Amino acid sequence: METESRGWSPYLAGALTGGVIIASAWIAGNYFGASTSFVRVTAFIEQLFSAERVSTMDYFRWFGPRVDWQVMMVLGILIGSFISSMTDGSFKVKAVPDMWESRFGPSTVKRSVFAFVGGVVLMFGARLAGGCPSGYGLGALVQLAVSGLIVVVCFFAGGIIFANIIYRGGEKQ
Repeated sequence: METESRGWSPYLAGALTGGVIIASAWIAGNYFGASTSFVRVTAFIEQLFSAERVSTMDYFRWFGPRVDWQVMMVLGILIGSFISSMTDGSFKVKAVPDMWESRFGPSTVKRSVFAFVGGVVLMFGARLAGGCPSGYGLGALVQLAVSGLIVVVCFFAGGIIFANIIYRGGEKQ
């Protein structure tokens, strides 16, 4: 019989994340956000194929190929989550999560297409807005701004609503 790992306490993880966000704002003057790091990495990749094009694009003059704190933060999130899942025994390689499979079936192609399209929509929205909305919400909360609280409450409300629409209470149809 396999025992399921509980992982980290969400209260501890939330408190540590809050502490890191506050320290980042006080010490470095930077607020959490990740969307620019993906643009910078894209510029790196595009530069391999067409360096002259990257150098002439106005967009990449602002968000050009360089390793900054956001790129390092995203890399740290990947490494940290890997270490965390390895140490608490919850690490497993799985192309289709159980909840997705119970609702939509085991197709890795279908899951990949939905994940890719969802990622494109989210990144388009983040870049259209001039940054990462979740980063704004967290950064504004650090400053005790009411707008940050409103953004975070709306994220949770939207997530709950759409999870219920997509998964319909977990019932297979």
